[in-house]
Amino acid sequence: MTDDLLRELAPQVLAILMRRYGGLDTCEDAVQEALLAAATQWDETGVPDNPRGWLLTVATRRLTDWMRSDSARRRREDEDLLATPAAQLVAPGADERGPGDADDTLTLLFLCCHPSLSVPSQTALTLRAVGGLTTAEIAKAFFVPEATMAQRISRAKQKVKGARFTLPPEEERDERLNAVLHVLYLMFNEGYTATAGPDLQRDDLAAEAIRLTRLLRRLLPSDWEVAGLLALMLLTHARRLARTVDGELVPLSEQDRSRWDRTMIEEGVALVSEALAKTTRLGAYQLQAAIAAVHDEAASDEDTDWPQVLALYGLLERVAPNPMVTLNKAVAVAMTSGPRAGLELLDSLAEDPRLAKHHRLHAVRAHLLERAGETAEARKEYQLAAKRTTSLPEQRYLQKRAARCTTPS
Repeated sequence: MTDDLLRELAPQVLAILMRRYGGLDTCEDAVQEALLAAATQWDETGVPDNPRGWLLTVATRRLTDWMRSDSARRRREDEDLLATPAAQLVAPGADERGPGDADDTLTLLFLCCHPSLSVPSQTALTLRAVGGLTTAEIAKAFFVPEATMAQRISRAKQKVKGARFTLPPEEERDERLNAVLHVLYLMFNEGYTATAGPDLQRDDLAAEAIRLTRLLRRLLPSDWEVAGLLALMLLTHARRLARTVDGELVPLSEQDRSRWDRTMIEEGVALVSEALAKTTRLGAYQLQAAIAAVHDEAASDEDTDWPQVLALYGLLERVAPNPMVTLNKAVAVAMTSGPRAGLELLDSLAEDPRLAKHHRLHAVRAHLLERAGETAEARKEYQLAAKRTTSLPEQRYLQKRAARCTTPS
């Protein structure tokens, strides 16, 4: 319970310090000191009545102590903090809140997704500053050495060093919000299906993406694309327990749906229903959530309303054209019009450089070829897909499918 509370409060305290003093590196260090103090003291003394105020007071004291020391003065000069008004160097009381102290986490999210940063850097900085993950945890999530991730985060901090800690102007806000949503979406996808390594999914990373999206939803309750993204995550994550049996991947069509999280599904369906009813502009996340809802509400794969899924993919192609969308649409086409029709659609993707060598293109083609009775060709495609994936569970699954495809006599 204490860990959950600290994870929720950490970005709020960091955002307040950022607004008052600037300097992401220094403020983050102060917050980490406060979190460490809380973790060691609260277990003995209990959680204080005003836990955020307690953390803010401790972090501010650490910060001002550093500012007053000789070594911190040199650090402050390096970080352009000499211009800070002296009045701001006085730590306010735990219960004192400035006009911007209510919750600046949204501003912190926008800063982490600054347009000067690459998407991998945006994701890493968001996980570090807002998610509270350690550099080692982030490196593990993305299968890179800790030193590499530390350099990536350090460079990201340097790039946003001079950026004002404020929400972007209205004309830039939609674009920046899109970047925030994209980072959370990528974070969730990496957690739900890890791109490499021995495990199919990283539940901790997916859960963190959901937590941050819940926070964003609370900060922007009338943004229906935010609601759509949260619904999509919930409806997808609800299937996590049924996706593997003894460590082996189980495709959606074969999953034991009694293991799906019905509470999560109900919340996701309610969210996307409200979003679709109230929005004036359909968004990609809302449509993906609607597709996920159709799957989750079906009692079996055979009971899935495939014509509705196909119609939703048609809308999604118009709203957010993408080869991966067309790839998924091909499955819906095959379910409504037969595998040959799905294969014809896949042929249009063969020359797309964004997907031509992706293992999923070969995996879907193999599945449709198998359904069409062309087992020899299906086996080749399964084998090719297995070679091109870096996920060991996916690789094992594809190899088993290939082995099951025997040439008819």
